[in-house]
Amino acid sequence: MDYRIEKDSLGELKVPVDAYYGVQVQRAVENFPISGLKPHPDWVKATVLVKKAAAIVNNKLKLLDKKKADAIVKACDEVLSGKFAEQFVVDVFQAGAGTSHNMNANEVLANRAIEILGGKRGDYSVINPNDDVNMAQSTNDLIPTVIRVSSILLVDKFLPVLAELEKSLTKKAKEFDHVIKSGRTHLQDATPIRLGQEFSGYAACVHGHIDRIKQIREELTHLGIGGTAVGTGVNADPKYREMMPKQLEELTGIPFKQAKNYFEAMQSMAGAVSLSGALRNFALDITRIANDLRLLSSGPRTGLAEIILPAVQPGSSIMPGKVNPSILEMVNMVSYQVIGLDTTVAFATQAGQLELNVMMPVIGFNLTFALEIYRNALDVLRVKCVDGIEADEEVCREFAEKSVSIVTALTPHIGYLKAAEVVKEAVKSDKTVREVLLEKKIVDKKLLDDILDAHKLTEVGRH
Repeated sequence: MDYRIEKDSLGELKVPVDAYYGVQVQRAVENFPISGLKPHPDWVKATVLVKKAAAIVNNKLKLLDKKKADAIVKACDEVLSGKFAEQFVVDVFQAGAGTSHNMNANEVLANRAIEILGGKRGDYSVINPNDDVNMAQSTNDLIPTVIRVSSILLVDKFLPVLAELEKSLTKKAKEFDHVIKSGRTHLQDATPIRLGQEFSGYAACVHGHIDRIKQIREELTHLGIGGTAVGTGVNADPKYREMMPKQLEELTGIPFKQAKNYFEAMQSMAGAVSLSGALRNFALDITRIANDLRLLSSGPRTGLAEIILPAVQPGSSIMPGKVNPSILEMVNMVSYQVIGLDTTVAFATQAGQLELNVMMPVIGFNLTFALEIYRNALDVLRVKCVDGIEADEEVCREFAEKSVSIVTALTPHIGYLKAAEVVKEAVKSDKTVREVLLEKKIVDKKLLDDILDAHKLTEVGRH
């Protein structure tokens, strides 16, 4: 036989004989052959951490005997070490609320704990997935908690990548601080700016997003575990909801706290949508920065070509020698994906009804997926692109000198209308502003040299 027979409230079903999951998960596997996508490792980790904490707390409350609790804890530790990952088989698109995922954890942990106690998989008289592993829990308070815990686990991997990216951009800002170039607004010539100043803006942008994500992380530490089915805490010891955040803090080092209101913690996905929205906002800015870098590196002969990106691969199957901004293009695509994931989270968040949001599985999947792919993409951006950017100082200087907008510095001396006439003449005659001013003897050369000093024009207060 390559299967065993298990029974639930709907009847009997064949379960693969070597599976650690059981009948309820087998039903989910058969019901939801949707995407082939399985839960993120940190989603599983967060779930199992809650199960482990619950077993410890219920034992301390003398509701779960020590032998069962120890076996469940040992099973949890094995899963947390990376074992049995292939046993978490429920598609990310599944029944509402996440009951199938909850039972996947309950059944895997129960069957492994049964083995630890010398029993056979499927003999739930030894340890029961619902009565023992799921004691004092409901999918309805477990999954909101897993969303918060898994998000923090992933944010704590995400933030260091952002910090390194900020550091790299800051380093480039210092490296390029002496490089004078033409500014551009509306994609037209503007007053001079230093390349380092542009990069300092990129670094400051990343820093601001780091601060915002840190604030949201703190919001996510408030857990509604102990609310059970609808927030009232039915079937849970009164001390359970107080002990669980402390136990999870002991297991993770993360200072979890009780929810301020357990009904809100189960009804609202505000923390999740805040994090998703923060990732979307960051994606919008990263898209803008990536587009700037693509534009600044355009060429090498017919574009701006003010910066040189590291070459990472041939850029064309037909045009020899062509090199594309491949890393930045990848970052753009990942950014668009993150924005799309946030749209799904937003729709799913507002779809909650009364005491529960049944769309939590897709919220959890999109959050974990977004944090994973963006972390990887931004790390590649730093290592394979930003760290290797070079400036073409000659091109930057040439554009700065040719820019007609340097005449702006003369408006306090000759007036706006006169300055505009100089610009028109310079464009018409294909001469520089300096050449027109000197030819028409509008400004003395010594004063002109002082006013049009490019470096001075990039400093605050220069008129």
